Amino acid sequence: MEFIPIISGIIILILLIAVVKLDAFISFMLVCLFVGIASGLPVLETVHAIEVGIGKTLGELVIILGFGSMVDKLVAESGGAHKITDSLVKRFGIKNIQFSLIVTGFIIGIPLFYEVGFVILVPLVIAIAARTGLPILYIALPMCASLSVTHGFLPPHPGPTAIASVYQADLGLTLIYGIIVGIPAIAAAKFLLSGAMKKYNPPLLKEFIVEKTENYKVPSLATCLIIALLPVLLIGGSSIVAMIVGDNAVVDVIGNPSIAMLIAVLAAAYFLGVKTGRKVEHVMGIYASAIASVASILLIIAGAGSFKEIMIATEVSDRIGEVLGGLGMSPLIMAYIIASFIRICVGSATVAAMTTAGIMQPLIGISGVSPELLVLATGAGSITFSHINDGGFWLFKEYFNVSIKETLLSWTLMETTVSVVGLLGVLLLNLFI
Repeated sequence: MEFIPIISGIIILILLIAVVKLDAFISFMLVCLFVGIASGLPVLETVHAIEVGIGKTLGELVIILGFGSMVDKLVAESGGAHKITDSLVKRFGIKNIQFSLIVTGFIIGIPLFYEVGFVILVPLVIAIAARTGLPILYIALPMCASLSVTHGFLPPHPGPTAIASVYQADLGLTLIYGIIVGIPAIAAAKFLLSGAMKKYNPPLLKEFIVEKTENYKVPSLATCLIIALLPVLLIGGSSIVAMIVGDNAVVDVIGNPSIAMLIAVLAAAYFLGVKTGRKVEHVMGIYASAIASVASILLIIAGAGSFKEIMIATEVSDRIGEVLGGLGMSPLIMAYIIASFIRICVGSATVAAMTTAGIMQPLIGISGVSPELLVLATGAGSITFSHINDGGFWLFKEYFNVSIKETLLSWTLMETTVSVVGLLGVLLLNLFI
């Protein structure tokens, strides 16, 4: 009986988002109120728990995601993303076009939100297809797989970063493990699906080819690469250095995600902004507009954080931990299954990841599993089987001019391949950690 409110709450959440099409944040607020009151909490205590949950969650993430969105925007606005993509394609050549786009997607995907990276890279993919005559999906799928891996597995993306905060996982180690797991997942999508994608060759939509028109100096390739990868280099690099030299105050400070993102924001402002001819006011305007792109994601994460806090306040999280822990199932597989179910029902990878994290959190202390690997298992489940309730599904369909059936047989199959291979990589890595 004690689980009825929380189970009902999850069902109501899925219905509100997937069927009623209510905003995810509003849905979380309504469900939190329902679960709290139905579990016996007074209304004011329920509201207090919601506020505490939002504060705890955003307190750790708003700096990282806010600064991250600023770097994202300036990398795109400065022409840095186009510089990276054009240079890599020219360097690798048409013969290795898939590999060049995998590398491009990986580099661009690390600092940029999925939708931003996708929209930036689509004109390049369409232009290559027009120039070479190669089927558009044969070129696009490996690039999309690379973007999906960075979106689902690698901090400082919102999903992995938020899950790492809930599980109290080390962001640097999560990043390193995510790269180890992500590379085989991308390779699997390339080698397993490339042959099949050659048969889909829809007409190209030339209107999506966008030319850069601003009269500002474009930074050098080296500058663009360094700025795009700077948060990764600082966060991941500090973890590697710490393994070698042990605890070190300077290394800890530089590798702190908030400090790393601040350094990246300042470096981007100068090298991608001021040094390219933009005034400081212009750069700050770009940064201000960037916050709008992350606001909706922050609200979803905040809503999921309040849901987690309601489970703690009602003590149902402890009981869930006891029950799940007694099932004998690997927490990694359990997290993957739960995230996959919510993802398929709701469509949002962020909602699936954060809701799963709240359910799985009680197992962290008693399972002995690496919290970093649990982040990756949850992330893998959150990107599986994208279909008609996912915005990414429609982005892919419309930009590449394919039918719903073709999108299911390409995009959905690719996302599921990356997800399953990612889980297998996590389970394999778990044997050695």
